[in-house]
Amino acid sequence: MKTINPNPAFGSHLEPFMGLTTFMRLPATHDLEGVDAAIVGVPYDGGTSFRSGTRFGPRSIREMSLLLWGYNNVLKVAPAEELKIIDYGDVEIIPVDIRKTMDSITREAAQILANKTMIISMGGDHSISLPLLRAHHTRFGPLAVIHFDSHPDTWSEEYPGEAYSHGTPFYNALREGLIDQEAYVQVGIRGPVSDAGDLPEARKRGARIFTIDMIFDNGIPEVLKKIRAIIGNRRLYVSLDIDCVDPAFAPGTGTPEVGGLSSYNILQLVRGLKGLDLIGFDLVEVCPPYDHSSITSILAANLVFEFLSLLALKKNQQKVEKEP
Repeated sequence: MKTINPNPAFGSHLEPFMGLTTFMRLPATHDLEGVDAAIVGVPYDGGTSFRSGTRFGPRSIREMSLLLWGYNNVLKVAPAEELKIIDYGDVEIIPVDIRKTMDSITREAAQILANKTMIISMGGDHSISLPLLRAHHTRFGPLAVIHFDSHPDTWSEEYPGEAYSHGTPFYNALREGLIDQEAYVQVGIRGPVSDAGDLPEARKRGARIFTIDMIFDNGIPEVLKKIRAIIGNRRLYVSLDIDCVDPAFAPGTGTPEVGGLSSYNILQLVRGLKGLDLIGFDLVEVCPPYDHSSITSILAANLVFEFLSLLALKKNQQKVEKEP
């Protein structure tokens, strides 16, 4: 029997293995007129410290997004019907120069944000979050940030004399004043660290850390309750490193850590952000060369879809609030 995609926003009724692989078959364009959200690839992995290959992440996530039929049965919304969403393509990167790459990311992200279009970024390694935060800070001011990860990424440097890598973006973001220190949350932190002071230093810099043990000891509903109390009504940027998920569920990542969240756990946590004032999202560290059967990319595509669903619900709520 022929399967038919029920979402007319996708265009022609194609099988997942047919046609061009834009995210969810959304229109591929740089025309931002009336666009609510843009899917933006950032295929850069020059900041990686262990296994490289995340430059291929955006392409792989797009390929696996063709399995998404369009309606979120948990959140009860079809994001592509409620929002005008495009696949913007990839920003220009310079593989051999992290500083020029970050400048390019910030510049292009700022141009998109200037059109009042929200950016949903797919990396790439976690170093890309810093230039994205710079662009968002320019538009919105200091940001509340929820940072899903197994690593704090608040080191001042990973290599002597080098300020930028995928282990330093949030140190630099805090140092530059991009993040509201009263509303910076790390979720899923676990595994060995280089020094006993690593997590205390992250807390000293402003991070509210929910380690994996705290999540499992308290339960996800209670953790979400605490996170929501911290964030309040601030403008919220979400950065999701796929290695917050256990490598049993997400093996395709550069720096895997055992003992993490399941696929369902991370879906619960992302869905639990419903109602917060979301203004941006990045999903990073998907590394296809290590991704058996593309299961990491499948999860990543679904997480982008969940975030789009949250944005659709937010827009619907804003419509209701404007009604007389």
